[in-house]
Amino acid sequence: GYQLLGRGYRVAMTRTGGVFRYGNGGNIARAQFCNRRHAALMLRIHADGSTNTSLHGFQTLYPAWHKGWTDDIYTRSLKAARLVQAASVRTTGAANLGLIKRTDLTGFNWANVPAILVECGFMTNPAERRLLQSASYQLKVAHGLVAGAAAFAPIS
Repeated sequence: GYQLLGRGYRVAMTRTGGVFRYGNGGNIARAQFCNRRHAALMLRIHADGSTNTSLHGFQTLYPAWHKGWTDDIYTRSLKAARLVQAASVRTTGAANLGLIKRTDLTGFNWANVPAILVECGFMTNPAERRLLQSASYQLKVAHGLVAGAAAFAPIS
């Protein structure tokens, strides 16, 4: 958030640390939070997990096109996903696992603003977990997310 603030963006966080700042922290509430603020982008940041502990890398989820639900945000969400994924892989050097469209994420289906979810690596991969827990790598991840978000929604 601080890197975006430093570039002149307004930032609204639904969660800081382990505490949900608004409501119960549910995905519908998060989408409504972003909708009410007419967010340029709802950027959800996660770390993934898998039973395959060798999996590693970044992937970005975006809403699949669904008439009456996501058709109004599909194109802009896909554009944001492409830009954020590319910038994040570039700044971290992580494996590029690509883009994944999803129909089943409540946060996407209730959003009226472009929405993406970035999986910044796998906590179940020991080497990647160590990276994700290090301040220097977290800064690289943040730089990538900010660069992608700024490319998607430049300040005019």
